[in-house]
Amino acid sequence: MLLAKKEKILEKLEEIYQGRESALNFNNPFEMLIATILSAQSTDNQVNKVTGRLFAKYPTPKKIAFLSKEDLAEEIKGCGLYKTKAANILSTVKLLLAEYDGQVPKSREELMKLPGVGRKTANVVLANAFGEPALGVDTHVFRVANRLGLAEGKTPLQVEEQLMLVIPQHKWKEAHHWLIWHGRLVCKARKPQCDICPVGDLCPSVSK
Repeated sequence: MLLAKKEKILEKLEEIYQGRESALNFNNPFEMLIATILSAQSTDNQVNKVTGRLFAKYPTPKKIAFLSKEDLAEEIKGCGLYKTKAANILSTVKLLLAEYDGQVPKSREELMKLPGVGRKTANVVLANAFGEPALGVDTHVFRVANRLGLAEGKTPLQVEEQLMLVIPQHKWKEAHHWLIWHGRLVCKARKPQCDICPVGDLCPSVSK
């Protein structure tokens, strides 16, 4: 797809979804980190229900660190893969306390040292908690970017790298949200609503 066509798609998405933010509720970088870890295999609404209860009882790494793996699993069991996530979160909060004085690090490299934190999670935290230019590629971004022809990647990293070439750096954080919300509201995984898609006339997948 020609660069000019990609830019038109992005301009239209920006026009429609400008101002949209993360659907996860958080008050600080630590809450953003934990919520993002919990969001894998879970809806944002479900994560918000779980974190609302969790942070009311255990608002800091130190308080969570006192929980057993079983107790934490019970607190977060509304989320998918909750037993694995409980183990990762406990290891993460202990590492934050031991190495970072209980603070969430501000670099991708340091974030990815935390258990349960991959590149996508690190990018989401960097963008949303710290306002850093980063482009997290979750399932929505991966699907929508490929369908719209903004990227042609077989892995999230390939899609991220290709998107960074067509989206100005200062818009990476915002564009992440444009693609997510378009994926949630229109370009859905199973039944994309191509008939009402605002960029359908530019999309290479509509005819397919």
